[in-house]
Amino acid sequence: MVDKSNFAIVRTELDGQRADDAGAPLVSAIIPCLNEERTLGICIRKALDVFAKRGIEGEVVVGDNGSSDRSVEIAESLGARVVHQRVKGYGAAISAAAEAARGKYLVMADADDSYDWSSLGDFIDALEDGAELVMGDRFAGGIEPGAMPALHRYLGNPVLSTIARWLHHSPVHDFHCGMRGFTRDAFRRMGARSPGMEFASEMVINAHRAGLVIREVPIKLYPDKRGRPPHLRSFRDGWRHLRLIVAHAPNTMYLIPGATLLVAGIVGLATLAAGPVRIGGWYFGIHFVALSAMATLIGLSAILFGMLAKVAIAIYHPVHGGHIVPWLMRGRPLEWLVFSGGALALAGFVADVLLALHWIFVGGPMEQSVHLTFVTTTACVAGMSMVLAGFVLKLLLDNLDGRRAF
Repeated sequence: MVDKSNFAIVRTELDGQRADDAGAPLVSAIIPCLNEERTLGICIRKALDVFAKRGIEGEVVVGDNGSSDRSVEIAESLGARVVHQRVKGYGAAISAAAEAARGKYLVMADADDSYDWSSLGDFIDALEDGAELVMGDRFAGGIEPGAMPALHRYLGNPVLSTIARWLHHSPVHDFHCGMRGFTRDAFRRMGARSPGMEFASEMVINAHRAGLVIREVPIKLYPDKRGRPPHLRSFRDGWRHLRLIVAHAPNTMYLIPGATLLVAGIVGLATLAAGPVRIGGWYFGIHFVALSAMATLIGLSAILFGMLAKVAIAIYHPVHGGHIVPWLMRGRPLEWLVFSGGALALAGFVADVLLALHWIFVGGPMEQSVHLTFVTTTACVAGMSMVLAGFVLKLLLDNLDGRRAF
């Protein structure tokens, strides 16, 4: 049995600190923290002031990620509840605090005072108005001079947000804004589990896939006041965001391009199998056969990897399964891929052997059969790819539905 203890970021690391609905507050302010003694108190006081001015019951939950300064002492002295998260990372700290929060609504923001906790009320209003995820939009609200490096402002955030919107069809403009609010049920349905900064992207992707009501509110970003370099690392964390955004879009990244290449490749191979052809004065010879074979194999591989990716993602995020995963669960994909792929590979192999024997014993120029050899060899490779993918797909499906493999 696979040890999944490392996957359960929060559930194995909270030391029993769970949310209790008895006497639950309306709002929980979630603040991730790692050595933020200079600014943590400012953020906590601002959140508490909003609760007092609005006359609502609220709490502040600090997800401490191993602070070695006075952060924990300051938080507790101001009445905040501190949840200790041993797993390192921004996402891990947020998840720990959110799991322990007792409020109906949860609003998160950083502890460096770059997000103004005094604007907490805007998020509460949107949540009470029916939103399930409320995203801050720094580009609509304004970015103070020095609040965001030029690389992030003009390249990193806009490019990553554009890619995410395109791949996942999400309406959110500022994918990586650190101030956002959500309901407790929405947090459960989003099921974000990434331990690092990419947690922010995962939340939005999963929220859209789960059909949550998403709204955006303009907020202003201020220069942080921590007096030290930020925990964010531009290229490392940017790459983490990008790889998650791409990996969680199997339809756009694998299945659609794969199907397009596969169809084009098969048409090319079928057209050129017997030899070169001329179409409208254009000569299509051996090079186009090679390109067609390449397109066929890349397209088939993309489709197979796309199916594997959808099942792998659905193991932890059922909302990503779409229609393909339930269809695979109901059918017998292992048998179909093994038998059909095996038959295709066998047919290609036998044809290759016959062509080789013909060259050896009959003779004649090899050029007359080289087109057909590309077709038969492609069939052999494609069939074996299907067989191998079938066994991997079976393992993933058994993991998904909890059945014992084989």
